[in-house]
Amino acid sequence: MISNFLSFILGLIEGLTEFLPISSTAHLLVAEKILAIKSNHFTNFYTIFIQLGAIAAVPVLYFKRLIKSIKIYIYN
Repeated sequence: MISNFLSFILGLIEGLTEFLPISSTAHLLVAEKILAIKSNHFTNFYTIFIQLGAIAAVPVLYFKRLIKSIKIYIYN
């Protein structure tokens, strides 16, 4: 299992590197190696879960813009 501190560190790395034009997944993998986190089903699930949070933030952030663009396609 991952401790709360390591979870916080991995979440922080994901959040800070998500907007960089380089892979945030690679940053997580490198951080797991540096922090000596053993790869198992839970750590893989955790990595996927925090990345889904970052991906889900995009439609939430741009919801109004997405709705407007859908309306443009419907009415034209």
